[in-house]
Amino acid sequence: MQDQTNKKTNNPGRRTFIKTAGTTLAATAVGMNMAYGRGPSAEEDGILKVGLIGCGGRGTGAAVQALTADSKTRLTAMGDVFEDHLNQSYSAIKEEMGDQVTVADSHKFIGFDAYQKVIDSGVDVVLLTTPPVFRPGQFEAAIAAGKHVFCEKPMAVDPAGVRKVLKAAQTAKEKRLSVLAGFCYRYDAVNMAAYEQIHQGIVGDIHCVTTKRFGGELWSKPRQPGWSDMEYQLRNWLYYDWLSGDFITEQAVHSLDLMAWALGDRVPVKAIGTGGRQKRVDPIYGNIYDHFAIEYEYEDGVKGIHMCRQQSGTKGSNTVDVFGTKGHAYVKPAAEARISGQQNWQFEGQRNNMYQHEHDLFFDAIRKDKPMNDGVWMAHSSMLAILGRMVGYSGQEISWEQAMNSDMHIGPDFEDYAFDLQWPMSPVPVPGKTKVLKS
Repeated sequence: MQDQTNKKTNNPGRRTFIKTAGTTLAATAVGMNMAYGRGPSAEEDGILKVGLIGCGGRGTGAAVQALTADSKTRLTAMGDVFEDHLNQSYSAIKEEMGDQVTVADSHKFIGFDAYQKVIDSGVDVVLLTTPPVFRPGQFEAAIAAGKHVFCEKPMAVDPAGVRKVLKAAQTAKEKRLSVLAGFCYRYDAVNMAAYEQIHQGIVGDIHCVTTKRFGGELWSKPRQPGWSDMEYQLRNWLYYDWLSGDFITEQAVHSLDLMAWALGDRVPVKAIGTGGRQKRVDPIYGNIYDHFAIEYEYEDGVKGIHMCRQQSGTKGSNTVDVFGTKGHAYVKPAAEARISGQQNWQFEGQRNNMYQHEHDLFFDAIRKDKPMNDGVWMAHSSMLAILGRMVGYSGQEISWEQAMNSDMHIGPDFEDYAFDLQWPMSPVPVPGKTKVLKS
């Protein structure tokens, strides 16, 4: 069993999409944006140039939302490691947003250095939607260059990446740059109303938060002639721990972020739990797990319980339960919310498009020079998931301090990415055998 403390050899890789590529995914995002209309307009201001780094489904949607948020935005540069991703994304965004897309052929960048070329192309805003392993280095580069950044979740796959994001977020604050996190549930009208009630004390002192994220299996791309091992892994990045951080980090981190939000974004003292690979065992699923169950403990004895799975044929659930001394809040993110106890409450307001709303706020903050910065809490929420993975992989109890200060680095060095480098897939972790911390 390969030690998980440092998977560094001398090889690398890089990106692919986030859901289904191009037109299909963009059509979904586009339809949502058309339904909700445009965000704030600033006729007195000049053009804001937007660069897209990572041209998969999520990137395509984010670009449409960014252009929809402000009528004087222009998409002027795009970058991806795969040309087909970029071309599909460009066509879909252009079809929807028309003249707001002004990407010249010379500003369509392909390769592992495409992110830097986008950053250096004269853009004002960067949309960072590459697979998670690349985000810390690319976020750092964008902030260093003085760009406002939308960064998809999670922000890292290991503690070293989290520390890099935290440092860059502080630099962004000093430079008065806006940083928007892809934790979109914090920008949903249902959730915002429910959490306002929670934070005002309607449930009393919180003693436990439980979250569930149960779902089915996701897409995979069949191997094609001519693909190297690196390209195959990049095109199926969800299933490799070094690329995605495992699904607790890539997807279920939304639930952990909702837990953190309820608890005022405090960090836990320690965590313990389990995880495994029970049903999703075919080689096409790489080396990640298909279920986790983690308990987080906080200083005052408050518990955070998180369960997640990706298994076909099982019942789906995406819920948050907040238990306090005065009541119980039930939230089905972006769908419904109710509170029972000494006071009863139920969401009856107007819904919104959370993806669009966050971009509306982001571009409004940029226009008004009133920076928003999600940096610290977005990094800590990512770290919650990483800690959960470490606990599940090892079967050990691990403190926040141990995890945050560890030298775990599960991908290649950022500057080493290349298609001709071989990055071996580590064995599927075995609790009780796999080590995630040095002794």
